[in-house]
Amino acid sequence: MNHDDAVPVRPLTLAWVGRHLDAGERIVKAEPLHGGITAEMRRLIIGTRGGGTRELVLRSYVDPFHLENAEDGLTGEAGALTMLAGTGVPTPSLVAVDPTAAQCEYPSLLMTHLAGRTVLDDTGVETRVRLLARQLVAIHAVCPAERPRKYTTLTTADTVVVPEGADAAVWAAAADVIRRPAPPYEGRFLHRDFQPGNVLFDVPPSNPEGARITGVIDWAGPSWGPADLDVAHCSAVLALLHGPAWGLRFADAYEEAGGVLAASESERLYWRVRDALAASEEVRSVSQPWREAGRTELTTRAVEERLDAYVAALMDAPG
Repeated sequence: MNHDDAVPVRPLTLAWVGRHLDAGERIVKAEPLHGGITAEMRRLIIGTRGGGTRELVLRSYVDPFHLENAEDGLTGEAGALTMLAGTGVPTPSLVAVDPTAAQCEYPSLLMTHLAGRTVLDDTGVETRVRLLARQLVAIHAVCPAERPRKYTTLTTADTVVVPEGADAAVWAAAADVIRRPAPPYEGRFLHRDFQPGNVLFDVPPSNPEGARITGVIDWAGPSWGPADLDVAHCSAVLALLHGPAWGLRFADAYEEAGGVLAASESERLYWRVRDALAASEEVRSVSQPWREAGRTELTTRAVEERLDAYVAALMDAPG
């Protein structure tokens, strides 16, 4: 293996990967994958016994800030990938996992590589929103033999970060919404970070309307909870990435695809506002990968303004 290509993957981890390859296979190249926030991602090119190649993906938690959650994240992802095999939800296949770094330098997971790419530009967003909604309905229809852990939410009314120049009264009213107890709900299997950055598409260059989903990735937080929570999260990300109108549109697209949300508008508002306010704490970390992916206009300030407009639209909605 070329030494320069080996640099992104550490020696113990390389040896661990090698033990999970088929006889006669070898790692010939490692390439960084960009866009992740919590973990280091590498695409590994594997030389096969017959002279061809195949690809695997290596996820390693190396940032000290995220290491404390590595074991839970990798264990959850390994369990989700195993459970989802054969369900029709397009996910990578699990190859191996070392959640406590017993054999690798850092906690790591090895999985198959899926075709397709994340698509973050505005062109074709209407088609992709419909596809995202259908895919999320299919995820929520999965009935695992063993339920994952109950969902968690960390944001409180007191941790919300109000954007500069925002209407303080509107944000105070939004914060009051999540001071209330969570509404009752019918549990569903949740992804918990379902959004455009974690969905792979095949988009014909000459026909954006012919896009199709090839994979759903990043299953570190599978949970049991209300469908509204996954819908609210994807809605908030769409609002920041493509504009508030698309955040408001996603819930309708989900229902049009056959999904079922909370019965009352006040219950729906609770989940949507909760996730929108959670985004206020992550604007900088979320927007940076988008700029690195080519959306250079999405400065931290621009994303804050979109979030402010989205929260105002939610609080102004009928009901």
